Amino acid sequence: MIKITEEWDKILENEFCSENYERLREFLKEEYFTRTIYPSMYNIFNSMKLTSFENIKVVLLGQDPYHNEGQAMGLSFSVPAGVEKPPSLVNIFKELSSETGFVPPDSGDLTGWAKQGVLLLNTVLTVRAHAANSHKGRGWEEFTDAIIKKISDLKENVVFLLWGGNARSKKPLIDKRKHLILECAHPSPLSAYNGFFGCGHFVKANEYLIEHGKTPVDWSAL
Repeated sequence: MIKITEEWDKILENEFCSENYERLREFLKEEYFTRTIYPSMYNIFNSMKLTSFENIKVVLLGQDPYHNEGQAMGLSFSVPAGVEKPPSLVNIFKELSSETGFVPPDSGDLTGWAKQGVLLLNTVLTVRAHAANSHKGRGWEEFTDAIIKKISDLKENVVFLLWGGNARSKKPLIDKRKHLILECAHPSPLSAYNGFFGCGHFVKANEYLIEHGKTPVDWSAL
C-alpha cells in the first residue's frame, strides 16, 4: 500500500484496501509505464502530505491536475514556482486581490496555503499529458469522495470552497449543519464573470473560521 502519512493512512485504510482502489492502482501502473502522466507518481498525494487531517480548516476542491508539462504538483490550482500561472489561478489571485488588497506574487505555488490547513484537493488526482479529464471515471472519484465524507463526518466547522459544477456536485457529501459550504462559478476565464468574481469567499471563509475560534488563513502567505 502506498504511504501518505501515518495519520492519513489510518483514516483511509479501508479505501486503500478496497476493490475500487486495487483496480485504480492497476490502471495507474499501466498508465505511468506507457504514457506521460501528471503529476509525478511521487506527488499524487501532495495535498494530504502537506495538510494533515487534524489541521484541515478549508477544503478547496479542483477537478483534475493541470495537464501541461511542469504544471501539476499534486495541489489543486497550484503550480511550482517559476511556472507561468494558468488562467484559473490568475483569476483566483484577482478575486483575492479585490477582496483583501492582496498583491499577487510572481509564483503560483500555493504550498503556503496547504501548510495553513487548506486542503488543495482535486476530485481526480492524475491525468494524461495534454488530455484534460483523461482519468475521469477510473476510480479516483470514489476515493476522493471518501476523503470529503471523512472530513465532513469526523471534523467540525470546516469551510468547503466549491467552485464550478464538478466541485458543486460534491455538496451532498458534506453535512451543512456543521460546516460552511461556499459555492460559485469556476474561476476559469469561461465562467469567472458568471459569479466567481465578487464571490467574497476568501473573506467569508476567514470570518467563519474566526467565529468558530479558529485561526484565519493568511491568504497572502504563499
